[in-house]
Amino acid sequence: MTSIIEKGGATFRGIKLLLCENPLPPIDEAIEAAAAVLPGSNYYTEPYSAPLRALIARQLSVPERLVHINAGSELILRQLFQRLGRRVHLLTPTYVLFPEIAESYTETRLPPEKDFAFDLAQWQIPEGTTLAVIVNPNNPNGGTFDMAPLPALLERHPHTRFLVDEAFIGMAGRSVASWVPRYSNLLVTRTLSKAHSLAGFRVGYAVLPQELADDLNRNNDAYPLARASQAAALATLEHEDRIVGRAATLKAWADALRKELEGLGVKTYPTQTYFFLADFAPHDAGDLAEKLKARDILIKPLNDAALGSGFMRVTTALPEDNARFVAALKELL
Repeated sequence: MTSIIEKGGATFRGIKLLLCENPLPPIDEAIEAAAAVLPGSNYYTEPYSAPLRALIARQLSVPERLVHINAGSELILRQLFQRLGRRVHLLTPTYVLFPEIAESYTETRLPPEKDFAFDLAQWQIPEGTTLAVIVNPNNPNGGTFDMAPLPALLERHPHTRFLVDEAFIGMAGRSVASWVPRYSNLLVTRTLSKAHSLAGFRVGYAVLPQELADDLNRNNDAYPLARASQAAALATLEHEDRIVGRAATLKAWADALRKELEGLGVKTYPTQTYFFLADFAPHDAGDLAEKLKARDILIKPLNDAALGSGFMRVTTALPEDNARFVAALKELL
């Protein structure tokens, strides 16, 4: 089980670059909507968060019956892996949860010498794979995949389910959520924790083939979200234009931070999100992380043996906090 410290920094009060948490707070409309419904918290929400399901279905142009909502996308991912994760194939490096929760897995390595870019048309899926996973944009490097080859993969492997985790689709990339009604082996998961700044509200959802969506909805809490969480999610999705503008700001901050690190001699990799991979070699990332923690900056090594001991994923904080991070690195490097 991943440690509590890694999950959320626990009670750490310094600069947290550990997770892909959005440094910007929820939009004002979300905060106001959540506050407005708090006096009614003695009542449940509508069963299965019906208003939110309806809004998501309209925005993605999919039948409402195919939408499943839960308290964070990690819960949904665990549900899907419990059902389908007997033999998983991953594009690595990937979201650290997937190797943890797969019953067994194989991998296709993304090449660092090509900035982790990969042509899905070249993807070889091993015989007997029950679940093939694409994270788009990818975590931990922040690059995107061209999804045009996906339909051919879906048709070529009809007995393999393909999960596309779109946790960061609010930052970049082409969504395939609207394709789900056409392909019985396509699953798409999303969260409002990232670009939408609602990590603490715990709102995740999936668009799934009908049989699987019915299964998850039938075996789920009938009231998966708190009233404040549902209200904040509705208000945020109704102001998607605000999220797009904030995404551009976040990417600009990440790009500026990446250039600062390059100026210190650190190898960094291109990203389309608000986080990126950095190779601090010949320095050891674990050693650096400990020294940064002593300076009230929380970050962790990537711990990917195939890449080496110098790798860390760096998430942008607010510009003033990024400046403190860079100043500390100047001392340590």
